[in-house]
Amino acid sequence: MGAHRKGPARAGRGDGDAPARSGRDRSDGGVPARSGRDRYFDTLRALALVRVVAYHAFGWPWAGLVFPSMGVMFGLAGTLMARSLQRPAAAVVRGRLRRLLPPFWCWGLFVVGAMLVRGWMPGWQIVYWVVPLGDPPGSAWGEQAWEILWYLRTYLWFVLLSPLLLRVFRLAPVPVLLLALAPIAAFQFLWQPPENRFGTGLLDLATYLFCWVLGFAHRDGVLARLKPAAVVVLSFAALACGAWYACAHRAEYGTYDLDDIPFAQAFWSAGFVTLLMYSKARLGVDFSGLARLRRLDRLVGVFNARAVTVYLWHELALVLAVPLIDRCWDVPAFEAYLPLGSQWFLLAVGWVLIAGFVLLFGWVEDVAARRRPRLLP
Repeated sequence: MGAHRKGPARAGRGDGDAPARSGRDRSDGGVPARSGRDRYFDTLRALALVRVVAYHAFGWPWAGLVFPSMGVMFGLAGTLMARSLQRPAAAVVRGRLRRLLPPFWCWGLFVVGAMLVRGWMPGWQIVYWVVPLGDPPGSAWGEQAWEILWYLRTYLWFVLLSPLLLRVFRLAPVPVLLLALAPIAAFQFLWQPPENRFGTGLLDLATYLFCWVLGFAHRDGVLARLKPAAVVVLSFAALACGAWYACAHRAEYGTYDLDDIPFAQAFWSAGFVTLLMYSKARLGVDFSGLARLRRLDRLVGVFNARAVTVYLWHELALVLAVPLIDRCWDVPAFEAYLPLGSQWFLLAVGWVLIAGFVLLFGWVEDVAARRRPRLLP
């Protein structure tokens, strides 16, 4: 989303004070893995997180075209939500809130505390730091840390709306799926939502509505029953529409970055995620061979068990990597032998810090899920 993207963090010599600027449930459908998880979906989720971190480190405008991470994550979440709603809706929603909010509160204590120390004066909107039904407020100094919360806010609203959405979807699955792209088209060409919390929330929901409902279609077997020719043609049509709009309006938006162009993001994500999920539903792609690569399989498992922690803390890790690298310039050996000015080095330091945050705070996800706390799952 345009309001969410920032430039990449920059490594280099500086004062190290101001932050750099930038941006279990099992899945069904296919043979379950030995661990009871779906390795295909787990791998997609891990790749989405890696791409998000890399994007916020480098600011590559083409990253969303290569792999639309947020569309993938909403599609996978929609599948899991449809599966969970076999149980009473109220219990499912409570469970999702219980899993999401404690890691958010843990992270928020540090972010809000740092902003308060630096003179931030919050208003009544600070209640959104308790339950992010709207974008939590924050200072300009801490923007790189809190700007990512649009995803949690959008996810939370999809969770709350899912009992109704799923019921509507099951009345007419294919028409509802196709019409899920109508809201973003209406917002683009008929009515522009206001530039406030309400309008931003509506725009984000419209952008990723198709991906969420597509998750329903996968879970209910609707996607697997569709004819390959129709799926492929419509998917490539959506991809073409998204790519064309992004490139044709590059001058208007100043970029072809999908995060800045909701209409293009919606259609590109729709086509891309449909092909990924159809491959799973129709062809039975399951990445079962990943089990033979023990270390990689283990890494994918850790990413999935700590997905909220990685997402929340990754921007702070990139922010902290900048002053840390700045201090390295004062050590002659480091200056001589380490690529301190490289963004790749910043990304590497960022991942080291992310790993530290996972060890320090990842256990909160275990507590939230009512599991025994562990340093690593």
